[in-house]
Amino acid sequence: MRATRALIYMDRLKKNIETLRNRIGPKPLLCMPVKADGYGHGAIPIAQEALRLGAAVLAVATVQEGGELRKAGIDTPILLFSIPLPAELDELTAYQLSPFIADKECAKALATAAYRAGVRLQVHLKIDTGMGRVGCRPEAATELAGYIASFPSLHYAGTATHLAKADSPATDARAYTQKQLARFNEALGAIRKAGFDTGIVHAANSGAAVLHEDAYFDMVRPGILLYGYPPSAELASLVQVEPVMDLVTSVVFIKKVAPGEALSYGGTWIAPGDRMIATLPIGYGDGLPRGLSGTLQVLIRGTLYPVVGRICMDQCMVDLGPDTEVRRWDPVIIFGGTRGALSAGDLAAQLHTIPYEITGNINKRVPRLYC
Repeated sequence: MRATRALIYMDRLKKNIETLRNRIGPKPLLCMPVKADGYGHGAIPIAQEALRLGAAVLAVATVQEGGELRKAGIDTPILLFSIPLPAELDELTAYQLSPFIADKECAKALATAAYRAGVRLQVHLKIDTGMGRVGCRPEAATELAGYIASFPSLHYAGTATHLAKADSPATDARAYTQKQLARFNEALGAIRKAGFDTGIVHAANSGAAVLHEDAYFDMVRPGILLYGYPPSAELASLVQVEPVMDLVTSVVFIKKVAPGEALSYGGTWIAPGDRMIATLPIGYGDGLPRGLSGTLQVLIRGTLYPVVGRICMDQCMVDLGPDTEVRRWDPVIIFGGTRGALSAGDLAAQLHTIPYEITGNINKRVPRLYC
């Protein structure tokens, strides 16, 4: 087992799901997104635990991700968020994934593949109300719903949209979300008036789960919230969740450097005096961003110490000061939910990005241990 590993705390996942359920109430179904290998946490173990904790639906971004869940014996409904390639349709139907349909071409191709496989495929109509990514226009939704319903090999099982600004409490963002929801509700009404069952209706992502109760409908799809991070810094005070992942490693080497000595590639850090330097076996090859060179702090023996010099592919170095009680093999927390450590949100803020990117980029070579 490598010194560098990701500790995944299932009790924290449970607490986060309970926190969400207390907010949204008992009625809406819970869809657990496990795309991108469960946001870096491990799709299969997270999916299995989420289902045990009450999730009714899973969600992935690719046919291959859905296939991995099916091969693991998971038979619950799995939403496919992205548009599949024609060459993937036979695989999609074999795995009985539930894709979004955004136009007639997609509907016909899926219907043909399902008919060829002798199955009835559950599909969800996707309406673009303002995200601008995938989905039909609201005014085209009724016609597309009828087109889907005309195929015996397709089961119109749900209707969805995605909210672009639901994670912001700003007045203009709230207004934009309300405009999206109004468009969505209008489209839903038109579909039902035409005589079609809209199935499971869903729109709420993490931001909407916190700010927009009118977006809950029949099911919510929170992602980053369940993995332990608020969907935006502005919402941190409104919902208390715990990071599910701790990224940890160990001190593998300690050396003393003299004043004026340079460290790492490019010699960008010069020792200002006598310093004890620890080497850690983690770098950007593990998913620790090189852009954190010079700003990252890691937790050792309850104290934060700065990473100095450029982060390398497999290693980085830490300034322990002129003297230290830190010893070789001491555990190190890079980020996580342990008290005193930085979180993936802290790292994301330093890089002007989001915690999704930090956890999702932890490399496969980093072992995941489930606690």
